[in-house]
Parts: sequence; structure tokens; C-alpha cells
Amino acid sequence: MLKVLKLGLYTSIQDLGRWRFMKYGVPVSGAMDQLSAVKANLLLNNNNNCALIECTQQGPKLLFTKTTQIAICGADMTAQINAIDAPLNILLNIKANDVLHFRKLKYGYRTYIAVKGGFQNSTVLGSRSYFQPLTKSNVFLKDELIEYDTINDFSPASNSSIAINEKHFNNKFIQVTKGPEFKFLDKQAQDFLLNTNFTIGINNRMAYQLKELLPNKMPSILTSAILPGTVQLTPSGKILILMRDAQTTGGYPRIFNLSEAAINQLSQKRLAGVVQFELKN
Repeated sequence: MLKVLKLGLYTSIQDLGRWRFMKYGVPVSGAMDQLSAVKANLLLNNNNNCALIECTQQGPKLLFTKTTQIAICGADMTAQINAIDAPLNILLNIKANDVLHFRKLKYGYRTYIAVKGGFQNSTVLGSRSYFQPLTKSNVFLKDELIEYDTINDFSPASNSSIAINEKHFNNKFIQVTKGPEFKFLDKQAQDFLLNTNFTIGINNRMAYQLKELLPNKMPSILTSAILPGTVQLTPSGKILILMRDAQTTGGYPRIFNLSEAAINQLSQKRLAGVVQFELKN
């Protein structure tokens, strides 16, 4: 069992999400930065969709009651195992009663902790991803217990590691394509969108809000399908970038769509970070 000793700021179990149920109004959910999540599972030779832990800004304190192997990828939150620094992007052996905790956030925003064979919490609609009300909570609960497989044989030892892609964390440009309503913006508005450094405001797993406003004279549209990565323009001029837990329909004009790589990249940026849209031809 894994026992949650301290919660962290926003810690949950995620996999790659619930894509088959959007027609019923169920959000996709899944790991915000799926690139980092898949890397962590890859190091353990897991299936890409194995459930793992997503930590946001401040990591939890976790007790492993059984031997296993883990990998930590994504943001650097200064991971430690039994108060000894634990490196990112490499396979780590865990003994019974080892404690994993995190100290200071150095870069990025979200960290992923994968375990050999994946975490074995309940599956709901084909996914282990936390999303209330489908699951009992959106985040870990104090003293929560989560099952995982015992691994006793650590041989042959693996020194496999994955290099850190600094551009994934530091590049301000996020790649987009034109949304269905982009063509209704005048040239001045289009130029503003493509030549402005936008500041990240309030953000969570549902959406990222940008602080700079774009005056909007477009009428609302009929309620239409939206996806993670859809960029909406509200009547007040706010720009919203929908993320993994976003609703499945909306009535705001859809001006851009983020690429999958851009969603992953944006998920590693926090409050007051700067981004600029880069149009993909």
C-alpha cells in the first residue's frame, strides 16, 4: 500500500483519461502533462496508460509499505527518499517503509510519480483518473491508502534515464491552430493575439485564464463541442484555455486550438508565467 502522510497542494491519481465518454458530458481528465507522465511510465516499462500520481506546485509526503520501483518526471520539486535527494528521470528502487517527500520547487509546475505496474485505485468509466463526482474526491485525502504491486526482484539493475528537455519548461511559445471562429476576428484582433506576451492568471485543471483582455464584439455562438486545448474568448474579452478537466460543450467563440504538445507545455507553467501563441500553418 501507499499511504498519504501529507497531501501537497493538489495531488491526484491520473492516467491518460476518459476519451470515449465526452458525448455524455464527461470531461476527459487525465494527466495534465502527458509527455512527462508517459516518460515516467516508460522508464518502468509500464503501459503508457498506467495510473500515476500528479503533483502540482507542492508535492506530498508518501509512505511506501511494500518494495517496488518508481520513476519521477516533470517539474523538479526536489524529491527526497528518506531525506536523501532522489534524481528525476531515472528508475529508483523503493524498500518497504521508505518515505518520499518533496521540498522546494525549482522549475516547472507538475511532477509525476509512476510505480512499477501502475497504481491500482478503482477504475471508473475505463480510467483511474480522479474527477469528482465520478470519484470520491478530485485530490488525495489525508491517510488515503492506494494499492500497488510488490516488486522483490530488482535485477538486472537498470541505469536507463531520460534527458531533461529544458524547452518543454522554458519556451514561452505555445503552438496553436485557428479555431472555428478565428475568421470572425478583425485583423487588429488577430494581430493582437499573435504578437502579445500573455500573462497567466487564475489556472487549474479545468482552464488557464490569461490576464490581458481582447475587446470582443463577436456574439456568442450556439453551444458547440469543445476539447482540451480549445481557446475561448468571453464577452468581457477574457481568454480561456481549456485543459484536461474542462466541460465538453460551450457557447464562447473558439479562436484557437492548442496542439497536444502545447497543452503539455502549458501545464508546466504557473501563475504570472508568460506565453505567446504561435500559429501552426
